[in-house]
Amino acid sequence: MMSHRANRVGEQMKKELGDIISRKIKDPRIGFVTVTDVEVTGDLQQAKVYISVLGDEEQRENTLKGLAKAKGFIRTEIGQRIRLRKTPEIIFEWDESIDYGNRIETLLHQLHTDDDKPMGTNEEE
Repeated sequence: MMSHRANRVGEQMKKELGDIISRKIKDPRIGFVTVTDVEVTGDLQQAKVYISVLGDEEQRENTLKGLAKAKGFIRTEIGQRIRLRKTPEIIFEWDESIDYGNRIETLLHQLHTDDDKPMGTNEEE
C-alpha cells in the first residue's frame, strides 16, 4: 500500500513532469506525450512514470528513446521543483490501460451492433 506522502509526491511529479516534457525538452523525437500516472515507491527512491503518446508504434519508440536520453535533465528539473532529500529515479513505461480501454470499447460496440441485427439473420441452427 502506498503511503500518503508517496501519493502526494507522485501527484506533484505528474504535474511537474507534464510541464517539463511539454515546455523544457526540445528533442524532436519526443512527440505529444501525456503523463497519465506516477507511482512512487514508499521509500521515495523510484518513480514509475506512465505515459501515452499520440502516434504510431515508431513515434512511441522514438519518444521513449528521447525521454530516456533526457532522463538526467528531467530528474534535475524535478529535484529543483520539488523539495525532497533525494530525487526519485525515474522509470518511463507505457500506459497500457488506454489501449485496453479502446479494445473494450471496440468489443462493446461490436456486441451492440450484433444485437441490432434482425432475428432472421443470426445463424443459430
